[in-house]
Amino acid sequence: MLGEVSRRQFLKGAGASVAGSAMGALGFMGVEEAVAASIRPFKLANTTETRNTCPYCSVGCGIIMYSESSKADGKRKIMHIEGDVDHPTNRGTLCPKGAALLDFVNAPTRTKYPMHRAPGAKEFKRVSWEFALDRIAQLMKEDRDRNFVAKNKDGVTVNRWTTTGFLAASATTNETAFATYKVVRSAGMLVFDNQARV
Repeated sequence: MLGEVSRRQFLKGAGASVAGSAMGALGFMGVEEAVAASIRPFKLANTTETRNTCPYCSVGCGIIMYSESSKADGKRKIMHIEGDVDHPTNRGTLCPKGAALLDFVNAPTRTKYPMHRAPGAKEFKRVSWEFALDRIAQLMKEDRDRNFVAKNKDGVTVNRWTTTGFLAASATTNETAFATYKVVRSAGMLVFDNQARV
């Protein structure tokens, strides 16, 4: 059972509480330092924010990548990826694969440069982008010259190239998709698809 509190005891207790709170609020007794030390700094405070599109499927969800400069070599490193709440497709949500993009980006086995395995060789070796693009163009030209069908058996002009196909990215803009379509079809390719159906 509670004992009775006199008016004098109540005022003493209330006064002591007010005095202690005021001293803490004014910075006495190390309260501010204790609170500041207990708060973890915001990990994205000194990072650069970059908007992008998730590379996995054809939905085209928006992501925000946060990067910071490495103290060792000065290169930027992506250290956090999250869904873009302003993106009309996903409104900030990500599927399990999209939520694990940071592991995809920082994977040591991820291919970062063009690799070429010469005929008869057992291993791939790193090559320049110029070499890779020139090699692709050369092989496509050779194959098209060898296998292009200008007219069918009835003499009707068809302009077909059936031995090479093109797999396009489905998470591109409408403009890029239209340009890709025009290039592929003008080359005569019939086999044309994108990753959304694979």
